[in-house]
Amino acid sequence: MTPRVQLLTHSYWPERTAPQRRWERLVDSLREDGWEVDVVTPAVNLHHTPEEVRSTGRFRLRPTPGPSGERLHRTPYVLLRNSRAGRFASDLVSSVLMVPRALGAPKPDLVIATVPALPTICAGWMVSRCRRVPLVVDMRDAWPELAREAGVKAGVLGTLMESAVVSVQRRAELVVTVTEGFAQRLRERGVSKVETISNGVALDQVPQLEHRKREAGQLRIAYLGNHGESQALQRIIAAVAMIPRGQTGPHASGAEGAPALDVVLRLVGSGTQKDQLRQVAAEAGALESGAVEFFDPVHGEEIWEHYRWADTALVSLRTDWASFAWTVPSKTFELLGLGKHITAAVTGEAAWVLGHASNVSFLSGDAEEIAAALTTLAADPDSTPVDRNGRTWVAEYADLPGLGRRYATLLRKLLQEHTR
Repeated sequence: MTPRVQLLTHSYWPERTAPQRRWERLVDSLREDGWEVDVVTPAVNLHHTPEEVRSTGRFRLRPTPGPSGERLHRTPYVLLRNSRAGRFASDLVSSVLMVPRALGAPKPDLVIATVPALPTICAGWMVSRCRRVPLVVDMRDAWPELAREAGVKAGVLGTLMESAVVSVQRRAELVVTVTEGFAQRLRERGVSKVETISNGVALDQVPQLEHRKREAGQLRIAYLGNHGESQALQRIIAAVAMIPRGQTGPHASGAEGAPALDVVLRLVGSGTQKDQLRQVAAEAGALESGAVEFFDPVHGEEIWEHYRWADTALVSLRTDWASFAWTVPSKTFELLGLGKHITAAVTGEAAWVLGHASNVSFLSGDAEEIAAALTTLAADPDSTPVDRNGRTWVAEYADLPGLGRRYATLLRKLLQEHTR
């Protein structure tokens, strides 16, 4: 008998998001392993979907086919406001609508519910209990710790949601995390059935990029991703704004004839903090001078063009939130696959993963210390080489097709345990 799994997720094809990329490839692996897959998901968020494919992801009453033969059961989606509170409210409405949509689909043998949209977990629990089938909770982030550290004013609804998430984590038949650190944290909290399947990247879709020849004093930094509170991009902007453009820098060589500095930070993407980040750059004079550039989100080949422009790719997370010690941005694996030099403002497991490449420069400290480090990189044209070691490591441990096969094996084992 063909096993059937039902996935509840807030983001799926044809959107272009980190959760979508993970689950599109994992679903492909499940299909190859012989599973029937039903995906219950909202209609696409226009902010994350290329215009030419938006019609593919609109709400329909009837299920539609996905790229790997899965069946998509969509709910309406309304972004009430492009803010933290607005997204939470939208996710809450979507999760409520997911329940009847999921119950109207064929009965599954397993239910998977994913975050970062926390209400989806609660919807998954309700569906699994109504169907009397095991629940798998896929935790991409360290929730609810992350919400506490963000200083979220929970209120009554938020407190109830946090309690519900913790309760579902404990009651689920399996919790899957993307880092071993968070898995251990859950075990300490009383969650006994925890496995780790990391984030990753489909290497067959990631080109190997070449080193860009540059003059001493030049440095192009590219950041592609979310512009939110978690990334702490304001400190990088402040650091770049401090570097005197067109002048010799005190940290460049410290001697006569030091190269003129031309450090440019390019920020590509969207997020709740983008307007504030633009304001920070403007007030520092970095927009007028050209030291900081902002671009809208891009997709497909345009992503690689931005990285080809760059000498180094930036990955950044706040270092003052403890939960980020066991958080690894999915972008990390993509950058390792590219082979480009990486400038990293991260700690914990993310730093450990990046340590498998030999061309990573780690940033720490305040804006002045970061500015000094970037100036040193700019002074030496050979300080940002390409490296293949990172890609080799990803191929062995974080290639999404391989992770998908591990996930399929894990689900079959769980199904066997509950059908004895």
